[in-house]
Amino acid sequence: MTGRNGGDRRWPEEDAAGPSGAGAGRDPANRQNLLQLAQLRMLATLGQVLTIGIVEIGLGVRLPLHAMAAVVLGLVAVNLASLLRLRLPVPVHAWELMLLLLLDVLALAALLFFSGGVTNPFVGLFLLQVTLAAVLLPVGWAWTVAAVSVVCVLGLGAAGRPLALPPRLAADPFQLYLAGFLICFVLVAALLVAFVTRMSGNLRDRDLHLAELRRRALEEEHIVRMGLLASGAAHELGTPLATLSVILGDWRRLPQVRADAEMAQDVTEMQGEVARCKEIISGILVSAGEARGEGAAATTLGAFLRGFVEEWNGQGTGRALRYDAAFGPDVPIAADPVLKQVLANLVNNAGEAGAGDILLSAAREGEALLLTVSDDGPGFAPAMLERLGTPYSSTKGSAGGTRPRGLGLFLVANVARKLGGAVSARNRPEGGASVTLSLPLPALIIEREKDHGRAKKPVDRRG
Repeated sequence: MTGRNGGDRRWPEEDAAGPSGAGAGRDPANRQNLLQLAQLRMLATLGQVLTIGIVEIGLGVRLPLHAMAAVVLGLVAVNLASLLRLRLPVPVHAWELMLLLLLDVLALAALLFFSGGVTNPFVGLFLLQVTLAAVLLPVGWAWTVAAVSVVCVLGLGAAGRPLALPPRLAADPFQLYLAGFLICFVLVAALLVAFVTRMSGNLRDRDLHLAELRRRALEEEHIVRMGLLASGAAHELGTPLATLSVILGDWRRLPQVRADAEMAQDVTEMQGEVARCKEIISGILVSAGEARGEGAAATTLGAFLRGFVEEWNGQGTGRALRYDAAFGPDVPIAADPVLKQVLANLVNNAGEAGAGDILLSAAREGEALLLTVSDDGPGFAPAMLERLGTPYSSTKGSAGGTRPRGLGLFLVANVARKLGGAVSARNRPEGGASVTLSLPLPALIIEREKDHGRAKKPVDRRG
């Protein structure tokens, strides 16, 4: 709405190390790139068999078929090993991609050695391997593939076997070389466009994934700092509130206070406000670090939601919270204080946005519990909907310029994610807005053991 608040943790770079580390093997894009290399090798093998057949049968050029067939079968074996490797659950390492590219380079060098050496126009296929290495591998390893390719070309120039052309082709070998060069150029261009773009897409997806991991890590670090600040303030406030509570208790027992009805009423109200402050501080401490299930009370879903609505309406905010239950048969749940605070955050945001009518509706969709807070307020700004759940993204309090903005929905989204759920928001066609909190119902339900009558705790879905 235009006026709403919005074990072991490792940084993403440790899971996808850069050029220098073996951690590059944790890169999920490597698995996709290995599949792309296998597909490319399959096409290359079919093309080599076709080319050998055309040269041997169509052009009448005699080739050492047994030796070349052994190289082709070796490529087929490498491809089968690559496909089997993809079935293993372990990560694909960057050095594996380099090894496969080196094998492709050596296989190409062997085929060219038996078919003319550097005079074979298909020597340009080495550039395809070098380009793939530059796209897929860290800089040092890409230079390794390039160096091996250069050594292979130099070796072919020094020790390659010239083809024995039949008389009709030996008369003008340049035309044959030119035709082969054009075919090689078209082949390399097509393969580069087809495969390099797909591999680059894999790397872009990897970068987007890493960016999302970094964003979440920063958000969680922000939440930790906020939790530490809140819990520290709560502990500091606990002592003076306890002192006030003792003093007010003493005042209430004084004869002059008990004799004055108006003063006794004031002391009672002050005691109530102190008790409410203590309850708020207890809620802050719960949200800052209490484990799920600790402090949760066994109740039913209907009783929990009705109790929340009654408690909110009893605060005297001047706005009534309506309740609509449509989740079917009632179920036993563990009433988590964190869930109550999340709902309070959503309802308070609706009220602070200027809504006059606020509705909490509960529905069930399969194994998910849908809790929706709807209102007749001004609705969400488009920019707020696009950045739902990010801190400091609402427009509430923008006039003063000093009040934190967007933290409400930011905290709700993060709590929902840790509970295994999600948060969505939209503007209603009839005006106002609605925010839906989707939670896995099995994580809240208390399962009763028929034989022993004991209650099982809900599953903890938080990381």
